[in-house]
Amino acid sequence: MINEKIKEGIQQYSDELTAIRRKLHSEPELSWEEYETTAFVSSYLNELGIEHRKTEPTGVIAEIKGGKAGETVALRADMDALPVEELNIDLPYTSKEKGKMHACGHDAHTAMLLIASKVLNEIKDELPGNVRLIFQPAEEAATGAKAMVEQGAVEGVDNVFGIHIWSQMPTNKVSCYPGASFASADIFKVTFKGRGGHGAMPHDTIDAAVIASSFVMNVQSVVSRTIDPLQPAVLTVGKMIVGTRFNVIAENAEIEGTVRCFDAATRNHIEKQLQVYAENVASIYGATANVEYIRGTQAVINEEESAKLVQQVTTEAFGEDANYYEKPTMGGEDFSFYLDEVPGSFALVGSGNPDKDTEWAHHHGKFNVDEDALVTGAELYAQYAWAYLNK
Repeated sequence: MINEKIKEGIQQYSDELTAIRRKLHSEPELSWEEYETTAFVSSYLNELGIEHRKTEPTGVIAEIKGGKAGETVALRADMDALPVEELNIDLPYTSKEKGKMHACGHDAHTAMLLIASKVLNEIKDELPGNVRLIFQPAEEAATGAKAMVEQGAVEGVDNVFGIHIWSQMPTNKVSCYPGASFASADIFKVTFKGRGGHGAMPHDTIDAAVIASSFVMNVQSVVSRTIDPLQPAVLTVGKMIVGTRFNVIAENAEIEGTVRCFDAATRNHIEKQLQVYAENVASIYGATANVEYIRGTQAVINEEESAKLVQQVTTEAFGEDANYYEKPTMGGEDFSFYLDEVPGSFALVGSGNPDKDTEWAHHHGKFNVDEDALVTGAELYAQYAWAYLNK
């Protein structure tokens, strides 16, 4: 199942792989602003002679056409950075853009897929099928994958595979198991309207601060008392805006939060209960409530056959000990939109190394990648494509 030419090629280009990652890391671009990254990817693919097209407004879809007839497997890497100030000021490749940073490893993903593409292109005559390459913008905005699907990213594709560098796992370990991997990630906004007034005359008012506080305290029981405890769910209130001055009773309150779960029925139930709780809390105090529920990413559910293929490739390419079980996370990933269209799987590649200070959480200003993991990720991309097309 393992192609030795792929293994040798990835090793041969390991220095180039690191150099690409460092270049991208030093030049971060936010969601839907990845113009220079898109241009770089396009230029690199042009040099390799790989047919591709730019998507709107950013992103690239490419295809390596095999020398033999067969299916089409898609490989996806995301490209966007975060509005995070980099705290790794001593790195030679630290971000050049103030307030912007590759704090989630997307620079590594893009670099790994480019080198995987280079090696696969060198053996394209041996490929029994085609490899679709998806360089996706705006994963952090949870809108990029959906836009790429709408622009034909998975048309004619039989299977899709993605990778995420994971600082919470030891370097070079690979985790990919059937079933839930990432949770759905939704946003809710609740607005309460009471009646403002003087802080010394509360009897003439309907205090939006008290109403909002009551809602925040009570809404947690949606999860703790109305959902099967065997169905994981998280409801977090992350933002509250209420009041204007110390002696003015607030007329309005705005609350924003997020809902995470793996099960569609649980998701629907929480959405309905948010409306019920908001309206009833407001009613107790004589106020009104408005609830806006915004569905973000779906849950990432790895298809069984694809996930088992990842495990088999991992064992044969890196050894049985490389397979690692990382429990599902309540984090969101818009790779789910590809899995809505075609079967596939999403793997985590460990990059956490205490000796290199790369165990910082994703989205932290000190986040960094153990670059030894880049070779593992690049080879996993390429070997998975080879194995799928030859299965």
